[in-house]
Amino acid sequence: MPSSTRAYGPNTDEVIHTMRNGSNATEEKKLRPALPHQPAATASAAAAPASAASASAASAAAPAPASAPAATAASAHPGAPKKKHSQMRDVWRRYRKSPIAMLGLFIVIVMFLLAISADFIAPGDGKNPGYDIQDLTNRFQVPGRDHIMGTDQYGRDIFARVVHGTRVSLSVGFITVTISMITGVALGAIAGFFGGVSENLIMRTVDIILSIPPILLAISVAAALTPGLYSAVIAVGIGAIPLYARIMRASVLTVREQEFIEAAYAIGASRFRIILKHILPNCLAPIIVQATMGMGYAILWAAALSFLGLGIQPPTPEWGAMLSEGRMYILDYWHMVLFPGLSIALVIFALNMMGDGLRDALDPKLKK
Repeated sequence: MPSSTRAYGPNTDEVIHTMRNGSNATEEKKLRPALPHQPAATASAAAAPASAASASAASAAAPAPASAPAATAASAHPGAPKKKHSQMRDVWRRYRKSPIAMLGLFIVIVMFLLAISADFIAPGDGKNPGYDIQDLTNRFQVPGRDHIMGTDQYGRDIFARVVHGTRVSLSVGFITVTISMITGVALGAIAGFFGGVSENLIMRTVDIILSIPPILLAISVAAALTPGLYSAVIAVGIGAIPLYARIMRASVLTVREQEFIEAAYAIGASRFRIILKHILPNCLAPIIVQATMGMGYAILWAAALSFLGLGIQPPTPEWGAMLSEGRMYILDYWHMVLFPGLSIALVIFALNMMGDGLRDALDPKLKK
């Protein structure tokens, strides 16, 4: 600790606060360092004539004018609580200044509402779910009044499949980001805080994974597993872990040198508590931004795996699988690939705009 700072015990400030409330000034003087002697001018000012003191008392006893500023009333109540500014409120205030970020947030909210209410928007018929109701008499219908997005080769309504596909794609993106973020943050925190052999082992493994193209890694993992939802989540999630690990390690290396970490060591806090209570909360801003953008990439890679037949399998309505089914009819029935492709592009655009807005809102350089 710096030489100008006076060392106290871990509970000294609490004792001092208690003594202040109990008006025990004598014991407080024993804990606080002695103040320097007052200069001679102060003593001479204390020996002012009685006439000046009486004049001051008379002026203080005079009633305050009706037009006194609000600061006088505030000074009359020094114990009044001050208005606190919430950090989340400040972030939201900066975030909503960006129209593009607000547009992205609106689109994401609409997508989540569609995913939640998919069973009410496109209900089933009792035998089949809403996305798998076949009507062979209405095959390849173009968008119209009865089917606003047309039908596919089995007569299934494409709008119903896109709505139910929203639930599947968002679920894949959310689960993938959650698993990869938790794993990457834990590995990055260990590597950045402890260093040494653990850091070399973790970061060299991360470098090896990053040296492999993401789509090639996802294809390799998915091909080794049974095609399905969980295979897509695992294949995409493994490729995203190194990004969170590197971001977290860089943030931990910066935060662990701060003075409040040294203070936590001084009062006897354990390493686990320092990481959990002091380091992680100060490293979440870049992680949140990366998670927002990473969800869009997870949806894209999962759609790519389904398009190649290694991800979610039909008849489950996944946007990539719908593109794969409609690619052979793209010249004659364009609507079969247009609407699933637009859905993928729209949700990725919205998530990227949200990520940009959060990056600007969480930037400490913009705080006032």
